[in-house]
Amino acid sequence: QGQLMESGGASVQAGGSLSLTCVASIYYFNTHCMSWFRQAPGKEREEIATIGTLAGSISYADSVKGRFTISRDNSKKTLYLQMNNLVPEDTAMYYCAASPNPYAQIRCPTEYTHWGQGTQVTVSS
Repeated sequence: QGQLMESGGASVQAGGSLSLTCVASIYYFNTHCMSWFRQAPGKEREEIATIGTLAGSISYADSVKGRFTISRDNSKKTLYLQMNNLVPEDTAMYYCAASPNPYAQIRCPTEYTHWGQGTQVTVSS
């Protein structure tokens, strides 16, 4: 079992920055790939960033590449998302999710077993 808890969402103006945090209470956090998703009203959920269990295994959606940075601290069982140069199109509910990767596959499995409740990010122009 276990859970994920996001925090850090807020309302900011375009061009601003936010840092999201996801604290995990799951076993073997270090063998889970971790991802950030977002969903805006009326839109499909979008996977925006993933960090694997191997050093350097990070990927971003084109929509956030160069502006967002995902990172993790396994000793704290915590996932981060640093968001810079925010634009109104970044307005959404942001979720963290975990997918087990016990065999350290380079490409993270897409079966997410844990999801957080979400944290709202609103960017005004």
